[in-house]
Amino acid sequence: MSNNNSYTDQSKLKSEEKRCTLVGMACDVILSMTKIATGALGHSSAILADGIHSISDTMTDALVYAMVRLSGKGADDRYRYGRGKFETLAAFLISVILVIVALGLLVEGVKDVYAAASGETLERPHKMALIVGIVSVLIKESLYHYTRFKGQHTGSSALMVYAWHHRADALSTIATLMGVAGAICLGERWRVLDPIAAIGVSVVILLLAYRLGRPAVEELLEVSLPDREKDQITTIVTHTPGVKAFHNLRTRRNGNLRVVDLHIKVDGDLSVARAHDITREIEKQLSNELGEVMTNIHIEPYRGSNMCEKESDEPIAQE
Repeated sequence: MSNNNSYTDQSKLKSEEKRCTLVGMACDVILSMTKIATGALGHSSAILADGIHSISDTMTDALVYAMVRLSGKGADDRYRYGRGKFETLAAFLISVILVIVALGLLVEGVKDVYAAASGETLERPHKMALIVGIVSVLIKESLYHYTRFKGQHTGSSALMVYAWHHRADALSTIATLMGVAGAICLGERWRVLDPIAAIGVSVVILLLAYRLGRPAVEELLEVSLPDREKDQITTIVTHTPGVKAFHNLRTRRNGNLRVVDLHIKVDGDLSVARAHDITREIEKQLSNELGEVMTNIHIEPYRGSNMCEKESDEPIAQE
């Protein structure tokens, strides 16, 4: 019964992830169409470019949705550890897209600054472009808070990255608004504010991409869990009745799943059933403290050794 309840809970979490992604997709489609139309009719190259940027967001939404669906299928004969890495891959690809978009903004900003410095007059946008930009910022900031909340609730790394993508879009649009407002209210000489602000925001987005992409890369490379979580594992194992010592602890993440491998030493006279109960107790406590955990616990007879390592970087010795 508990396994069925766990499966039901995971299905609900995946449904929330899919619903959150679909909301973001719908909003990005509407925003991109509105910005492109406003930019073309309102003579605003900045809003037009922002609309084209939103098209890339829609492509990102579709990517996240596809990866969430794949990761929600669970384990099978081909993916014995489940499909959690699909979510990690999605997080990595989104960070790459952020880098590409940021570099594009940086190049275009430098070109516009150079053009303005050379005496070229930038086009004055229509007031409607300013209104559309403000509405876009409000929607994107709302999507950031909504998606971040859902990401924390479901434990989805892809949704957390996706939330920051919404925040990066809002910052990008704010930069665009500064240029549009300057062009409308301050005159021709101030229209260079748009590309200058775009350059600044592109640097911010690059930093965000690094901050969000690094954990995904570390997970794909199977870097160990943080020291805080390894300390929790050590405390749980050492305080489990029947465990004399443990060693060869190995940890990693697989999407929302934490994978823990270790060797425990117990009294050699224990029955198989009692030794199994000890491993079940460890698994239960790990799940209570860390969330969904996959364990591989090897049992050894205790022969007086007092070895108790947090984590071993050496290959497991063959006896």
